[in-house]
Amino acid sequence: MWLLFLFSAAILATAIWYIWDKSEKYAISILALIYWGATIMVFVDHTLGYLMEGGEYFDTSLDAYILGAALMLIGAVVWEIFLIIKDPAKKLSRVLPS
Repeated sequence: MWLLFLFSAAILATAIWYIWDKSEKYAISILALIYWGATIMVFVDHTLGYLMEGGEYFDTSLDAYILGAALMLIGAVVWEIFLIIKDPAKKLSRVLPS
């Protein structure tokens, strides 16, 4: 189920980047890249696990939902850290002295 969570987050971030963030003010492309990278990684993990060990491809347990939400949160936190470090909107440079 976490594959579907990450896939939907990647599609949503890509759509937001493509439609609204033309100036790259918020670096939504980085968020989309984070989610697409995680989606590809989880897809490969699920596929190899399914082919080598068998079992179900999509796990619908509560743990899978929690893991999916945690992965989406971690991706957002990494993106926030990137925004704080790079400051693409130049908001911190006005507040903090150089």
